[in-house]
Amino acid sequence: MADDLDNGLINRLADAIADVAAEAGALALARWTDDFARWEKSPGNPVSDIDLEVNALIKARLTAIDAAAGWLSEETADNPDRLACNRLWVVDPIDGTRDYLRGRPGWAVSIALVDGGVPVVGVLDAPARHEQWRAVLGGGATRNGVTIAAGNRTDFVGSRVPTDQLPRNDADLVMVDKPNSIALRIGMVAADEADLVATLRWGFEWDIAAAALIATEAGAKVSDAFGNMIAFNTPSAQAFGLLATTPGIHAAAVDRLADRAKALAPR
Repeated sequence: MADDLDNGLINRLADAIADVAAEAGALALARWTDDFARWEKSPGNPVSDIDLEVNALIKARLTAIDAAAGWLSEETADNPDRLACNRLWVVDPIDGTRDYLRGRPGWAVSIALVDGGVPVVGVLDAPARHEQWRAVLGGGATRNGVTIAAGNRTDFVGSRVPTDQLPRNDADLVMVDKPNSIALRIGMVAADEADLVATLRWGFEWDIAAAALIATEAGAKVSDAFGNMIAFNTPSAQAFGLLATTPGIHAAAVDRLADRAKALAPR
């Protein structure tokens, strides 16, 4: 593959990546009700045989598409050799494993292609919800082939947040249904089904790379908890916090979370 990705090549890659995501999603869906092994990689961090099986399938398919690209996945030990690669596959084979294990539909296969530290293709395949989300850098975002656009809310009070519970000091916000997948929650902002998704913890690039591009291409604003742009293919593969919002409330969201972010961020 040529080192330079022109628009035509990126669009062809998007089609190929979407096919891989659909194949992986179909595998996960077919195994959803099977009796498979599950365990915790660390407290509160579940994984299953299916995560690993889907990961292996995706890696084989994407390597066949571009073997020169680096690899970063939740279910593969990180290899620092990826840092020398201009292109990088960023994969979460099942984002929202808790919902997958509980038989709930809020999970998705997440695949992004990063080029020069910037996501250029993002695909989410959520077969239990009959959804596929796609975005190409500079080409907009779609769900099931229909263009999506973030909302135009400018008043922070009353913003819709996909969550199970709101802190007392955020009682002026509105709860909406929350899929376990952070990528799908970001997608809700992209599709004007939510106005704000926020986290105040270290998060991994594989959780957000595809969804961040989808949301940005839909007109949403995506940043870390402090309002800074999120870089990809970093040594730690992490960023502190995430904000995905309608553009009109992003500054207010940063202000609302500033003290909490400063208190929680490592010094």
